[in-house]
Amino acid sequence: MPRTPKSKLTKSPKPRTDNSGTPFNPGSQVEISSNDVGFRGSWFMGTVIRRPTARNPTKYLVEYSRLFETETGKKPLKEVVDLDLLRPLAPREKEGQFKLGEEVDAFYNDGWWEGVITEVDDGKFAVYFRNSKEQIKFAAEDLRLHREWIKGEWKPPLEDDTETEKLATNSKEEPDKVKTEELFSNSKPEEEPDKFNTEGLFCKGTLVEVSSDEDGFQGAWFAATIVEPTGKDKYLVEYQSLRTEDDKEFLKEEIDIKHIRPSPPETLMVDRFNKLDEVDALYNDGWWVGVISKVCSNSKYVVYFKTTKEELTFEHSDLRLHQDWINGKWVTASQGLDGDCWRGKETSRGSHSMSKP
Repeated sequence: MPRTPKSKLTKSPKPRTDNSGTPFNPGSQVEISSNDVGFRGSWFMGTVIRRPTARNPTKYLVEYSRLFETETGKKPLKEVVDLDLLRPLAPREKEGQFKLGEEVDAFYNDGWWEGVITEVDDGKFAVYFRNSKEQIKFAAEDLRLHREWIKGEWKPPLEDDTETEKLATNSKEEPDKVKTEELFSNSKPEEEPDKFNTEGLFCKGTLVEVSSDEDGFQGAWFAATIVEPTGKDKYLVEYQSLRTEDDKEFLKEEIDIKHIRPSPPETLMVDRFNKLDEVDALYNDGWWVGVISKVCSNSKYVVYFKTTKEELTFEHSDLRLHQDWINGKWVTASQGLDGDCWRGKETSRGSHSMSKP
């Protein structure tokens, strides 16, 4: 469940384990995630060394394939991790054909990092990473479609591709390090494109939305108003729904510009959401990013939240299509997977345009 933002001193709820019942035997090849700051949204390959004991039934000892204890790179890093941070190797299509607006994982710094394609240019793909608010260009061989491991199944499922589906099984064999090296070429991602110039965009009184890197608040945006600039790339904002501890006035905070964006346009109205649509859900005074996991009757939808691994039911009126503010444009991820979907629709705001790399 998304965290209640009344007090930032309150602990966020413990994520529910979706991998319960998933067998990871010694030798199983897996992907490992982390809740550490700077590593959220990434998955690193490894091997299960030891199964959980009766004393720690949800703990596994794993050995990373490409992370090492020292810079010499001779001794692979080993860690004890929770079951909810493990999953089988994610499936991958034989030939990647990626489109604007698709959610992908990009292989970067020895791991897979979740992002969304924002530009396609001559076989190169610009990927925007929401957690770090950066955009980097990749070749197709360094990308795969993003999938979630939910209750023992990949969402969205892989199309009939028996050769690739083998990657998602729990192999008892030792990792083939030679094949791993061949799979990921020595090609490096290109430099990040020039950043959009925000000068003059956020003036006093401008309506904006504000995010946070604090635990329990990732993936949420709260409506606010610019009070005044306080320094280079910093602004004092007043929230429209969050109040001070004594509940006497609306909360004010100094926010870095990377956590501020204009209010999204209300032009992307839909009569019906589809399964796997990426949406924002209005909950606890903020908009929380999630994915439609089930379409119910009476205009209700079950939304899955990646950061907490939980599902909640919402009315149609409490949902909106998710958009990202990237280099001065609103970019929408692919809408669902079925039917005639539109991809990567961009809506400009004002006279600003995306900076070209």
